[in-house]
Amino acid sequence: MYSLWRTIDRGTLRDIALVCLADAIVGAAFGAISVSGGLPLWVPIVMSLLVFAGGAQFAAVGVVLAGGGPVAAVAAGLVLNARLLPFGFAVADALGGRWWTRLAGAHVLTDESVAFVLRRSDRQGRRAVYWICGLGLFACWNLAVVLGALGGQGIADTGVFGLDAAFPAVLLALVLPRLADRGTRNAALLGAAIAIAATPFLPAGLPVLLALVGLVPAILSSGTPAKSEREAA
Repeated sequence: MYSLWRTIDRGTLRDIALVCLADAIVGAAFGAISVSGGLPLWVPIVMSLLVFAGGAQFAAVGVVLAGGGPVAAVAAGLVLNARLLPFGFAVADALGGRWWTRLAGAHVLTDESVAFVLRRSDRQGRRAVYWICGLGLFACWNLAVVLGALGGQGIADTGVFGLDAAFPAVLLALVLPRLADRGTRNAALLGAAIAIAATPFLPAGLPVLLALVGLVPAILSSGTPAKSEREAA
């Protein structure tokens, strides 16, 4: 482990520490909202240990607190976490060769750890930043969730502190950077329109899943340029 630390400069360690701090704040909010919203204390804690995926956890708990069933909650989390599959291929060399290191590495895979790995070209450096960032985030997130959940027991009304807005705010923050692409923006707008239209008629959680229909035009149109080029050739 000491050799891993020696391969990382102070600037990178500082950046990782700042990311851990930011995630800890979000984790505390997640724990507080989950418990104050009516979930048992153990739910956000166990979920964070076993799932460890902030966006998916927010999505799943948000569906449950809105009145949705467990199936819809799990489906929402899986859909949001599907983005991690290609990330795993991109950083596979940083996880190590043994099966148990790959299993542990897959569990601490996050957007942040992938971003740090992609900044490095040397294998040793990629491995170092991945594990330091991944394990650091895992520790900070879970500790913050516990503290937030304990604090959430004393919050009767999440609206007093504005915590009731944290779920949509976090999810919106995850989505906004992707909206720079026109195709993604159009798909998001179509999906949002479908979800809003379906909300009065479907149980909580299902309109969000139905919004995936908004991806269909984007998927169909993605093959059009390539097809046109082949025809022109």
